[in-house]
Amino acid sequence: MKEIILIKNGELALKGLNRSAFEDKMIKNIRRRLSDLGKVTFFKSQSTITVYPESEDFDLDEAVERVGKIFGIAGYSRAAVATKDFEEIKRVCIEYFSASIFRYKTFKVEAKRSDKKFPLKSPEICREIGAVMLENFSHLKVDVHHPDLVVTVEVRDKEAYIRGNQLKGAGGMPVGTSGKGAILMSGGIDSPVAAYMMARRGLELRAVHFAAPPYTSELAESKVKMLTEKVSAYAGRIELYIVPFTKIQETIRDACPEEYFTIIMRRLMMEIAERIALKHGAKALVTGESLGQVASQTLYALACTDTAANMPVLRPLIGMDKNDIVEIARKIDTFETSILPYEDCCTVFTPKHPNTRPHLDEVLKAQGAVDWGSMIEEAIENTKLEVIG
Repeated sequence: MKEIILIKNGELALKGLNRSAFEDKMIKNIRRRLSDLGKVTFFKSQSTITVYPESEDFDLDEAVERVGKIFGIAGYSRAAVATKDFEEIKRVCIEYFSASIFRYKTFKVEAKRSDKKFPLKSPEICREIGAVMLENFSHLKVDVHHPDLVVTVEVRDKEAYIRGNQLKGAGGMPVGTSGKGAILMSGGIDSPVAAYMMARRGLELRAVHFAAPPYTSELAESKVKMLTEKVSAYAGRIELYIVPFTKIQETIRDACPEEYFTIIMRRLMMEIAERIALKHGAKALVTGESLGQVASQTLYALACTDTAANMPVLRPLIGMDKNDIVEIARKIDTFETSILPYEDCCTVFTPKHPNTRPHLDEVLKAQGAVDWGSMIEEAIENTKLEVIG
């Protein structure tokens, strides 16, 4: 019995004349994500993408697990393939569900008949398949309102598919359909969630991390790589740029007023991240800031930070509270890594009494006490690249 994966489009169905381009991008993303499992063939038809494994040793279990994390997919399911002979459809249906049917107590049958030449109409298919299920699995009962199992028979132009419950996909838009952005990736809870959320809207990510050894350890850097890898399970391959930031932070400590340490640090991070972003094709910066969460995330501080960048700064978490953010972090499996006790450079030289209502002219005056140009150039020149995913 041959098995395939059926993928249902989400928002792509609303894209009108551009729909095909979005579908092609999603297929490209799926192909890349499954490439190490074996060769597959894709077919597009009626808001459905069919994934056909071409080798017998193809790991369908792993493929289904990965498909569930690919953005742009509204729903997906494994399905058995049958010819359009109704006796074979019935036989495959019984064989396909025999191993798992005892998990369910109630069921209903749905039929989709895109081939209008097929001799049985949809209500007749439902009635006949329902009778076969009851005859072969005597513990089952019919429940058309809230069934444990929905058995779906799809009769297409060339063959028929039999599947069980459809699984919910990751939703959103295919990565790469909304351009490229650079996420400022710390080792905390927020930035991986922000990266996930923007990738879900189709943004292809570059990640920029600021390291400050010896104040931050190699374990802290490894933590960021682990977080980026977890995000890449959804966002696909991510280029991670690790910027040496020690000299700049020490200069901030030695030459700038303490109350402005954090805001000046954030401004310099923005400037460096923007230059890296522009060099590698990104058109926006992404941060994990949430309004009012810490001193550097007040409205006044954010306004001062934004003037350091000329490109858009996207903040998908801006209106979320910490519980909302933690819930998503747990869902995408970044939370336990984020809370590992390895500090990132954002916690280095934290002022005791930060200014929560800074004025831009005062910040610029404090920052202007140092010529940062050569230090920024040196940091960018010594930036390391890691390709994750």
